[in-house]
Amino acid sequence: MSSSTAKLYPPSKQASTTTTSPLPTLLQTPSGLAILELQGSINLPQDTEGETLKDVEFGRLEFPEYSPDAIGTAWMKRVHMYIGQHQRLTGEVKKLPKALAVVRKRQNRMLESSSGPYMEEGDNLEVVDIVKYKLMFANRPEPVGTAHAPAS
Repeated sequence: MSSSTAKLYPPSKQASTTTTSPLPTLLQTPSGLAILELQGSINLPQDTEGETLKDVEFGRLEFPEYSPDAIGTAWMKRVHMYIGQHQRLTGEVKKLPKALAVVRKRQNRMLESSSGPYMEEGDNLEVVDIVKYKLMFANRPEPVGTAHAPAS
């Protein structure tokens, strides 16, 4: 059995202010990143030949009880995920028993030490974010009319 090692670094202050998250905004909640948990499978709309339709919006999240100035976690009791313009899943935000770190491989950098500049070697990982919540959707989707579906 061979083993390998990698150095793990906290998020860089420079990267967090100058770049956006490489992860889809679908996973963003008012509290940060979250894991999405679905009970079952998603059936996307199909054309007359049985092919999945292109450009179907899947997974727009809405937190109807969230207010930026509200205190507490009452907003977590209800979250909607829209599939196209005709279906809506209702779920809730749950705290994970143990937080998870999202990491990514980073390029080796030129660093400074007391003996002068040197180039990092080997595999280096950087923490992107810490996930503390999951979005849970355990119920069947409910139909919504296009008049009631939020605009894209």
